[in-house]
Amino acid sequence: MFSKKDKQQIKEKGISSQTIQEQINNFINGFPFLNIVKSAIANDGVLLLNEKEKNEYIELFDKSINSKDIVKFVPASGAATRLFRELYDYYNNYHGTQEEYLKVISDRSFQSIYYLFEHIHNFAFYDELKKFLVSKKFTLAEQIEEKDYYKIIEYLLTDKGLNYGNKPKGLILFHRYNDSNRTPVEEHLVEGANYCASNSKVNIYFTISPEHKQQFQKHIKTIKKKYEKIFNVKFNITLFEQKPSTDIIAVDLKNKPFRNKDNSLLFRPGGHGALIENLNQIDADIIFIKNIDNVVPDILKKDTDFYKKVLAGVLLHYQNKIFNYLKNLQNTSKVDNKLIKEIDSFIQKDLCVIPNPDYEKLNKDEKIAYFIKKMNRPVRVCGMVKNEGEPGGGPYWAENNDKTISLQIIEGSQFNQKDKKQVNIINKSTHFNPVDIVCGVRDFKGVKFDLTKYVDKTTGFISQKTKAGVELKAQELPGLWNGAMSDWNTFFVEVPVTTFNPVKIINDLLRKEHQREEDLIAK
Repeated sequence: MFSKKDKQQIKEKGISSQTIQEQINNFINGFPFLNIVKSAIANDGVLLLNEKEKNEYIELFDKSINSKDIVKFVPASGAATRLFRELYDYYNNYHGTQEEYLKVISDRSFQSIYYLFEHIHNFAFYDELKKFLVSKKFTLAEQIEEKDYYKIIEYLLTDKGLNYGNKPKGLILFHRYNDSNRTPVEEHLVEGANYCASNSKVNIYFTISPEHKQQFQKHIKTIKKKYEKIFNVKFNITLFEQKPSTDIIAVDLKNKPFRNKDNSLLFRPGGHGALIENLNQIDADIIFIKNIDNVVPDILKKDTDFYKKVLAGVLLHYQNKIFNYLKNLQNTSKVDNKLIKEIDSFIQKDLCVIPNPDYEKLNKDEKIAYFIKKMNRPVRVCGMVKNEGEPGGGPYWAENNDKTISLQIIEGSQFNQKDKKQVNIINKSTHFNPVDIVCGVRDFKGVKFDLTKYVDKTTGFISQKTKAGVELKAQELPGLWNGAMSDWNTFFVEVPVTTFNPVKIINDLLRKEHQREEDLIAK
């Protein structure tokens, strides 16, 4: 199947022949569906905390912060192309006809191009675009008045102007302030200073695409000292590139390796699940994970900072319990039935791990081994917001490969949508995963876990794509917060929807959560 040249290409990517064969087998056999037992809901998988508990968890975190290694991990890969999909569709298909113009102005919905241009002055990048147009002898107001959307879009998206369509999302101006405007990268620096500063140091890791590295480096060099001075902290910023070894071979519709025009093998990025390799390089006590586009202006950061500390406090609380139990289990001769019952109750009620049917047959030593296996794992605490129709994964109780049942974050592609029972469970889901996660990746002896050992490799996603007009099949690795963390100890905590304000399309920046207060008043 593979020539000498193919094998060299595979070797240069750092991928083993065994992994390639596993990837091809996944194309042939597909991925098995997960068996979802029930939705995780309030007080049955999702913790509801009262104000007293929240403040106690924050106090625990605040007392511990200067004795902990803390990292903020921000998945920030990829260009901002998706932000501007409506504009690109218009730009690539516009022929200057009256019919096309009437179609544009007839759709005045929030997502529409018309709405964008009616409110273009409310974008943080407005002044930059306006200034550039002036340099080209254009007046933005006149262009809008004349409905010359095409020219404005061209100068906004392409390399003839601001080139926003080819910039990474993290470097697009998101928010307006009286003194300056900020990118998502800047907002994450501010967040980091607010809840990640340990001994006046803030460690932030951004995962980026290789082609954007220089842009990120230049931006960070420009802004870093400014925010260090404002918050009196030192920022240690690391840019992570997705490893070539996490790329996945593409195949044709007959599951044969897809080849480029030069007969080389085509590899595609493995999706955000590949970031488990980057996360695995971080050795810290506490790792906060949050997407690049889920940021808000300072006026709304209070809830974000508050609940980040709550989640971290929950992590420390349960991690301390787990560590104490594991230490007690090291001397099996001192483990009595009382401790066995106590740990059994903790694993089922707190860790939400329901044993398989053979559990009751286990003797004392076998139960101790089971306890150690289930407790001595990475820990994650995931914020969950009430489901308001957002696409993406949610919290469920699901059956694992060892027939135990535990909490999992599950995407729509992971369950059988033809199974009425499964669909009924999904339809009863009450919460949504906003990628608001705090992780503990060290064991009770302080040794970092090898996170690649806790991935469910039987999960993944296969989709149909095209390359130069030819159809192919692509595969994504288990998602970072789905299959890649499948074998972690998991806690779900309800957090308010105010902590979830993603920007998936550019018009999302016109929502009140992303606007200055004075702009809203003026509006």
